[in-house]
Amino acid sequence: MTVIKCISPVDGSVYAEREAMPLAAAQEAVARAKKAQKAWAKYPLEDRVQLVLKGVARVNEMADKIVPEIAWQMGRPVRYGGEFKGFNERSNYVAEIAGSSLAPIVIEESAQFERRIEREPHGVVFVIAPWNYPYMTAISTIAPALMAGNAVIIKHAAQTLLVGERLVRAFNEAGVPEDVFQNVFLDHDTTSALIAGNSFDFVNFTGSVEGGRSIERAAAGTFTPVGLELGGKDPGYVMEDADLDAAVDTLMDGATYNSGQCCCGIERVYVNEKHYDAFVEKSVAWVSNYKLGNPLDPETTLGPMAHKRFAATVRAQIADAVSHGAKALVDPKLFPADDGGAYVAPQILVDVDHSMEFMTEETFGPAVGIMKVKSDEEALALMNDCKYGLTVSLWTKDPERAANIARDLETGTVFMNRADYLDPALCWTGVKETGRGGSLSVIGFQNLTRPKSYHFRKALA
Repeated sequence: MTVIKCISPVDGSVYAEREAMPLAAAQEAVARAKKAQKAWAKYPLEDRVQLVLKGVARVNEMADKIVPEIAWQMGRPVRYGGEFKGFNERSNYVAEIAGSSLAPIVIEESAQFERRIEREPHGVVFVIAPWNYPYMTAISTIAPALMAGNAVIIKHAAQTLLVGERLVRAFNEAGVPEDVFQNVFLDHDTTSALIAGNSFDFVNFTGSVEGGRSIERAAAGTFTPVGLELGGKDPGYVMEDADLDAAVDTLMDGATYNSGQCCCGIERVYVNEKHYDAFVEKSVAWVSNYKLGNPLDPETTLGPMAHKRFAATVRAQIADAVSHGAKALVDPKLFPADDGGAYVAPQILVDVDHSMEFMTEETFGPAVGIMKVKSDEEALALMNDCKYGLTVSLWTKDPERAANIARDLETGTVFMNRADYLDPALCWTGVKETGRGGSLSVIGFQNLTRPKSYHFRKALA
């Protein structure tokens, strides 16, 4: 029997462990979900919406347990209080638009014809959720999928092993039927076997590029629709008319918050030569104010990375860049808690270029590179010189200039004068190796349902 373990980054101990389900037991869970989904889809839409919102409220009631659990599982400091703001914002917004998003498109309603397009749930939606924002990322699919009439089976990352279990408990206690929303503990082979066996009607995965490739390989030939959010190397561009202090504050927060473990975190910044020196100086001062330490200490502002192997990737990229001429500007002596393991001091590199892996490969840690540029054309070429494309953050007082640049950017979202935020009214999507599909907004509902056309001829005469 395979045992799935969560190794806490706080102290390296085994924080939680669960037995992985055998394939036969997992298949039985899917069969129960398929049966239960038929009845769930017949609930009035408003009833489904309200039950989901009750589930969300029940999760909020568990905050005193959830916040320290997150710290133990993936290292986020307790001072930040969990993910409830974004968790609630996303849930509430999709609840508001569920009726209009799922409403039939009526083409004709006359004495002769009734023609319309309706949205039907796919059936059983399989959510493979990540550890970095384990509640917010999961709810982006769970809430609209359930509201649309799907059953949902969630498999959470081993690093946040308890999250799927707690989500399902909360929603079941709130009245969502047990077989409609289930949590499973699966190893990779069983996960792939279920997908390859055409067990699900939609698969949503958030994680690594290689993980996404594994999902696509497993789904090949099954015609199962797949939504993928994968890697990122999101840039910021600070123009000569930018509000410099606001840019520093937002971009450095976007680069280092959650120990840099954000899907849309800022990993590289291009600064107009007019502001370059001041931006670098202010950024180093900003980052140097962090307190790295135990995430259970309310004074800690930067916790450990989720696993020491993730930290090793960050250190290796920094070391490689420095060996090729980059300069590290943040004094490591300010961060005595950096232990060479999961606890990593934040860092800013300059004298970097795109020959360095640090500027082209996902880092996913509290480190950012800053480059000087002379023009929009140079910045645009550098921002697009990447195999990923999730978000870009543009800093200027000129919306028309930002829009002109945005049209040529190879990315899913373009921000102006903000960064690292998921607006639930907009589609969350990416291009290139960041993935395909999209969540939230009306488009999220469309991706979690399928269209059915009705063409009724009423009068034959």
